[in-house]
Amino acid sequence: MKRSTWLHLRIPFSFFLLPVFLFAISILDRPDWTLVIVVGMILHLLLYPASNGYNSYFDKDEGSIGGLKHPPEVSKELYWVSLLFDGLALLIGIWIGWQFALLLLVYGLASKAYSHPAIRLKKMPVIGWIIAGFFQGYFTFLMVVVGVTAFSLPELMTIEIQLPAILSSLLLWGSYPMTQIYQHEEDAARGDQTISLKLGVLGTFHFTALMFSLSNAGFLYYYFCFFGLTTAMIFQAFLLPMLIYFFWWYFKVRKDRTQANFDYTMRLNILSAVMLNTFFLMITLAG
Repeated sequence: MKRSTWLHLRIPFSFFLLPVFLFAISILDRPDWTLVIVVGMILHLLLYPASNGYNSYFDKDEGSIGGLKHPPEVSKELYWVSLLFDGLALLIGIWIGWQFALLLLVYGLASKAYSHPAIRLKKMPVIGWIIAGFFQGYFTFLMVVVGVTAFSLPELMTIEIQLPAILSSLLLWGSYPMTQIYQHEEDAARGDQTISLKLGVLGTFHFTALMFSLSNAGFLYYYFCFFGLTTAMIFQAFLLPMLIYFFWWYFKVRKDRTQANFDYTMRLNILSAVMLNTFFLMITLAG
């Protein structure tokens, strides 16, 4: 396999998508840990890399993308390997259950629609943003619950499951535009209309701050109601470093728009993933 293919699969980038998985696991009472490990590997080593590779093949980015500052040229091999990873995810998913496998299939199709020229949700700023946040948040949260438990549909519709699932999407809808903030020039040249491009550089910061405030209020309510005041306050403490970095970076960008670049974006992504993953893992182990 070509080195460029491995790079475009961006397996390490799955770390940034891990919070939704850990959040889902953290709310479950005595999950099957064998299934937790298998589902986690399917998502982060197969499903997400397959989506990364497939979208990279059709985007053919020359500028920086998430996880790759200097992406190499793509080849047809990347296309077939991404489909192979999808197939492996489905095969293992069927072993877990047909419901879980069906959700994997739907997620894979939705992720492909983001960059495939026949649909290319990337050209639809609001619809693309809604669908990306929905599937990477709410849908993935429920997919994890279905994969590691024997919950029935009525059980999935309870407030204990639905509220954190919705919060997952709310968090993604806030953070997603920030991942596009350094790609405005290339997206515009290609004819793509991302929500960050529509909002502009400072508008993206303002929009993210608003969505973060809404999602944080939701998380505060959720943890206070279901885990207690102490857990809610600890969650706030874990968010503080992200908040400090975000506003420090914002004021740098106000003075110089070129500071809205790949390096600062990736540092925010890393900080956010580390803090959220640590918190959700802590809640999981405490349970």
